[in-house]
Amino acid sequence: MMPFTVNIKLSPRTLTGALNIQNKTAVDWGWQGLIAQGCHSVVLVIDPVTAQMIQALERHKANVVKVKWARENYHHSTGSPYSLRLASADVTGKIIVWDVTSGTACCEIQEYSKPIQDMEWMWNQDASRDLLLAVHPPNYIVLWNADTGTKLWKKSYTENILSFSFDPFDPSNLALLTSDGIVFISDFSHSKAPGSTGKKVYISSPYSSPLHSKPTPATGAKKALNKVKVLITNEKPSAESVTLNDCLQLSYLPSKRNHMLLLYPREILILDLEVSQTVGVVAIERTGIPFIQVIPCRQRDTLFCLHENGCITLRVRRSNCSAVKEPDPDQSVQELAYDLRCQCDAMRVTKTVRPYRMVCSPVSENSAALIVSDGRVMMWELKAHATRPDIQYSSGVSPLYSPVSFCGVPLRLHQRRIPDLSLDSMIGQSVIAGEEPPKAPLQQEVQLKFLLTGLLSGLPLPPFVIRMSPPLTTKNINQYQPLLAVGTSNGSVLVYHLTSGLLHKELSIHSCEVKGIEWANLTSFLSFATSTPNNQGLVRNELQLVNLPTGRSLAFRGELGNDETPIEMIKVSHLKQYLVVVFKDKPLELWDIRTCTLLREMAKNFPVVTALEWSPSHNLKSMRKKQLAAREAIARQTVSDTEVCSVESSVISLVQEAESRSGLSQSISAREHFVFTDTDGQVYHLTVEGNSVKDGARIPPDGSMGSIACIAWKGDTLVLGDVDGNLNFWDLKARLSRGIPTHRGWVKKIRFAPGKGNQKLLVMFNDGAEVWDTKEVQMVSSLRSGRNVNYKVLDIDWCTSDKVVLASDDGCIRVLEMAMKSASYRVDEQELTDPVWCPYLLLPRASLALKAFLLHQPWNCSYTLDVAQIDYTEKEDIKSLIQEQLNSLSNDIKSIFLDPEFSLLQRCLLVSRLYGDESDLQFWTVAAHYLHKFSQGEQLSEPAANGAAAAQGKPGNHLDICYDTLCENAYFQKFQLERVHLQEVKRSNYDHTKKCADQLLLLGQTDRAVQLLLETNAENTSYYCDSLKACLVTTITSSGPSQSTIKLVATNMIANGKLAEGVQLLCLIDKAADACRYLQTYGEWNRAAWLAKVRLNSTECSEVLKRWVDHLCSPQINQKSKAILVLLSLGCFLKVVEMLHSMRYFDRTALFVEVCLKHGVIEVNDNTNKLISSVFADYARTLKALGLKQGAVVFASKAGAEGTDLLNELTGIRGASGGEEEQ
Repeated sequence: MMPFTVNIKLSPRTLTGALNIQNKTAVDWGWQGLIAQGCHSVVLVIDPVTAQMIQALERHKANVVKVKWARENYHHSTGSPYSLRLASADVTGKIIVWDVTSGTACCEIQEYSKPIQDMEWMWNQDASRDLLLAVHPPNYIVLWNADTGTKLWKKSYTENILSFSFDPFDPSNLALLTSDGIVFISDFSHSKAPGSTGKKVYISSPYSSPLHSKPTPATGAKKALNKVKVLITNEKPSAESVTLNDCLQLSYLPSKRNHMLLLYPREILILDLEVSQTVGVVAIERTGIPFIQVIPCRQRDTLFCLHENGCITLRVRRSNCSAVKEPDPDQSVQELAYDLRCQCDAMRVTKTVRPYRMVCSPVSENSAALIVSDGRVMMWELKAHATRPDIQYSSGVSPLYSPVSFCGVPLRLHQRRIPDLSLDSMIGQSVIAGEEPPKAPLQQEVQLKFLLTGLLSGLPLPPFVIRMSPPLTTKNINQYQPLLAVGTSNGSVLVYHLTSGLLHKELSIHSCEVKGIEWANLTSFLSFATSTPNNQGLVRNELQLVNLPTGRSLAFRGELGNDETPIEMIKVSHLKQYLVVVFKDKPLELWDIRTCTLLREMAKNFPVVTALEWSPSHNLKSMRKKQLAAREAIARQTVSDTEVCSVESSVISLVQEAESRSGLSQSISAREHFVFTDTDGQVYHLTVEGNSVKDGARIPPDGSMGSIACIAWKGDTLVLGDVDGNLNFWDLKARLSRGIPTHRGWVKKIRFAPGKGNQKLLVMFNDGAEVWDTKEVQMVSSLRSGRNVNYKVLDIDWCTSDKVVLASDDGCIRVLEMAMKSASYRVDEQELTDPVWCPYLLLPRASLALKAFLLHQPWNCSYTLDVAQIDYTEKEDIKSLIQEQLNSLSNDIKSIFLDPEFSLLQRCLLVSRLYGDESDLQFWTVAAHYLHKFSQGEQLSEPAANGAAAAQGKPGNHLDICYDTLCENAYFQKFQLERVHLQEVKRSNYDHTKKCADQLLLLGQTDRAVQLLLETNAENTSYYCDSLKACLVTTITSSGPSQSTIKLVATNMIANGKLAEGVQLLCLIDKAADACRYLQTYGEWNRAAWLAKVRLNSTECSEVLKRWVDHLCSPQINQKSKAILVLLSLGCFLKVVEMLHSMRYFDRTALFVEVCLKHGVIEVNDNTNKLISSVFADYARTLKALGLKQGAVVFASKAGAEGTDLLNELTGIRGASGGEEEQ
């Protein structure tokens, strides 16, 4: 009979445990919907929805300190597919860029040897998507091409750089947090290193402020907060008043331009960078728990705050309904306040258990994951529930309302919606000053709460002992489960299911460290633990027999165990009948496992055992035959001769079936053998049968071997390992022995692989492990600590016939191939317990086909989520993977997709959210808003001020301020007025006052500007200029001569380098359009757009913004995606179609044309028809390439003459395929 190897599908994987302190900041939640986390030198990838680990990336040789997902801010196509790209950096300065799906490293970067302080992918979408900016200590920022590993440029600074933050509104702005201040860089570019050293400012610590000098009564809290004003100065503050390292974090606010957040342990400061001053403070009371981290959100002006006790709090910016002209400054201090809206449960913090980091979903911004030092990951989800209007809450904060639209379209009665889809679908926009609070009929008052939706727990702290359950055989194939028992230092045994990698059971069995585990059968195991020795060297031994299905544990040795020498090992016999318990300085004990009885305690003069192993040979088969023969004889005697014929066969078969089912009958005690060695190396052979133990042959010690440390026996091969690193292979059949020195020191453990005829041997040393082939007597693979891995192996075992499992001192347990190489694997090869929604895991073509399928099904009268129902030419295995993805969607999302009322525009928004497609999401959000706005009867030629003002009465029909210059002019202007009012309230020196006056003049608030100018102190050098300026502002008339004089002065000023002053004068005489032109000429494009939106009428503003669009499209700027968003805000939809088509964004163009035609915002004539036909024809070709024939036919037929050839080709293909099917 040929030897065969039994194997089951077990992926290589890593079970992880507690984190290293250096992993503290190594966590990131990507747009792709997955969390990456560093655990020692391993990078884990976690699905937050199902709380499953789907990948472990092993290539780093040192602790991982940073991980960052690549951004998805680009248009995806077959050339630029959806892919899981991740960068990770370690303490030795190595950066690895991964393809997470395949588990391979695409690129490795190493230039310096110090830990990476911070890194970020370049998010500016039309630039290269492969650029990665990293901070290399102490003071270098380096821009890398993460695809090739080449360095593009390097820049050094004078201070140590701790971290950095990009301005989300302007990619040329970068702020560096240094050891004693902030460096602002305004000329950041991917093409060359910043030319200047940046503008350096110092932070005056809030601890030197009056807020901390003495306890403040509650009534004076507002005044106390108002005193924390200036925190940014150009002079270095005095050493005694400042503790500079207190600043924990620096971040730009993504919800509004030019605002920055500084985090201190007891305060969050919101700075307005235009005037360099604090405009908001979130302070903790004296008894409050300090902050660790803050994540500012984009969709709403909210803050996720993590505290030292593991509590996550959500603070939402207070809506401000007061009038702009607020006389009392104390009242206005509230204007930038963040109210605590909800918090999650705190955790019990100990020496080894403390919160490390929090990450928030960038797509939905309503889920947070808390990373705990013991390896746990807690998934907290924000939920909104409607409150009853008749209940008054005593919290004192203003109510929150649900939004008035869902997926970009205003809510209708009885419309389906998913309230927890994202933060902006849970709570409505903050009301700005001068607006009425919303009173829409479909709006509800909501309250927020955190819900724990997932928990991923890690292994406890090492050391571990591990033991795999008995191997798979042909007899146990129906009951078999690949279970790994892990004994821990706290006395518990964890049982893991290795197919899924999930914890199957956690059993608290012992009161001290577990030292060994042996399985008694598939569903029960023996484990032993020993307490710390007392003065006499005696311990308490605990030996438990545990039944896994019930969790019941039995003290196997009864009352025995107190004050005796420690148990050194336990060994279960091959047939699981007997157990040998070996002690340190005491003769061994022999037990019957089935009856839990002590068969024999050896005599005092019994040799000291150094190693022991049971023989695989036994006499069970011959005993079975004898017993069956005896039973058959009894059966024959009890049945009369006439009945023998009919009964004999059935009786015998019943007896045989009962025997085979029980595996071994209680009445049979088969004979089994074990061998052991003593301290001299002599090998003893003993036979056990029932309760009798017979001494067998003794083999004298081998002179070449030292003290024997372990023995393994399988078939006719016996292997001995000694303390000097020698392995002795005995061939019992041929009576040959062969000694091999490994030169690796003490052989700690040896184990044969399971499977008939499989003679592979796993050997554990102090510094690693080796796999040997005992047939050929040669090494197959080797793993050595310090050389090819940075961890130390604590225990070993086989988990299948070709895979090994190693426990290591970094708190991880690794399932590896026999070659013992890296544990990374393909994600799609994994057996996951719960299906994971992640279209990035599909092949590029399949993920794009799935996207097209979800977006639009014009060939169907109703939507379907079954791929089998469509004509999709793809392999069956790809189809089934796509169907798995569809099935993994939540029921809420499935029902929304199947809802015929759910429009194409809403589908585009929902799919871009599901895919985490940043570029798509931005485009469709802006498109949905302005398509709805312009289709409501507003003139295409007049997109801005008047229409926006008229529509402003309806709540929530403006874009959020996070879209900045894409917002409607009236709303943008109101926001800027509120902002300058707040700056005015918070000003504390002449510079601030001057900046406020300048802003007020640009905004046309001349009366208030004059008041500020007249406040200038007589001692101030600018007193005379400011007084004259005040006179000028108040006396400006619209007479011709004065206008021309001021215009002449303004143009001269601009020509002589005083751009800001010249622009101000032009605004005074209502020549803001000229001012915008000058600003654009001098490259101040953002400033020009700002001024156009706050001062010009819709036609003039549109002209300024169109010039900006031309600039953005120029080759040296190459920000066409931004230009398209500006065109959308102007209602130039046809121009958007042309640009998208020229950029070859065929899918987005075709869907946008469909939506525009439905909304009636594109005038259909010969010119537009030609463009539309071309768009539809190109999309039909795209769908054909993806294998979606029905969609291709529909769009080819819509393309008219341009699609005729394609349509004929497609119908020919369909006809042919239909004919084949019929045959």
